[in-house]
Amino acid sequence: MANHPTKESNQIPENSAEILAAEKAILGEAKETLAEIKKEETLLKRLTRNVWVTSMLLGVIILGTAGGLVYWQVSNQSVYTDNAVLSAPVTSLTPSQPGILNAVMVNVGDLVPANTVVAQVGNELLKTKTASKIIQTDTALGTTIVPGTPVVQVINPDDLRVVAHVDEDKGLASIHVGALVNFTVDAFGSQTFQGVVDEISPTARTGDIVFNISDKRPTNQFDVKIRFDTTAYPALKNGMSAKVWIYK
Repeated sequence: MANHPTKESNQIPENSAEILAAEKAILGEAKETLAEIKKEETLLKRLTRNVWVTSMLLGVIILGTAGGLVYWQVSNQSVYTDNAVLSAPVTSLTPSQPGILNAVMVNVGDLVPANTVVAQVGNELLKTKTASKIIQTDTALGTTIVPGTPVVQVINPDDLRVVAHVDEDKGLASIHVGALVNFTVDAFGSQTFQGVVDEISPTARTGDIVFNISDKRPTNQFDVKIRFDTTAYPALKNGMSAKVWIYK
């Protein structure tokens, strides 16, 4: 007797096809969902990056603006020049009559009190008149020294000043004796020192005429001498270059 397929056996392939189709549909939806999630992640990353970049730009702008305001404020309240030097009057000790240089008793850099014998020429003893710092010596013992020839050169440390060369059209009129000054010295980088204006030259520097490019008018420079506490800054030396900010 022949076997005939039952109704249930005919339904199995149909059910399998439906299940497969449903799974494909679910998988498609999952892929779409994943794609949407990736898009959102990409947008979120871009947004985060843009926020970070924007924050950095704002920070730069704020810092630049703040720096500009500080520079403007300092510039508006002070006269600046990088043409300055530490200087003190130099005294040359020389014999009153010709003689043989018999001895030099000091070395460059020595600090000596007043009335110190620093050299002997013939029978004459050369002495300091004030407390002095030795900046130059003649060590050619046995040579003949004539009057006017420096044997030892000295400065009085108390006379050391910062001498700023200020153009007449760069705020000279606003500078006054007693004005506070900040200055830096090239040998010490950005370290800041303090002083006060001690003297403003009544006449322009001879030979230091600067020409304005636009109309060829000469611009004179004037010396502004700045006093500071030499005992507080013993490392500052005669001849060092400086930059100064003179407050109005």
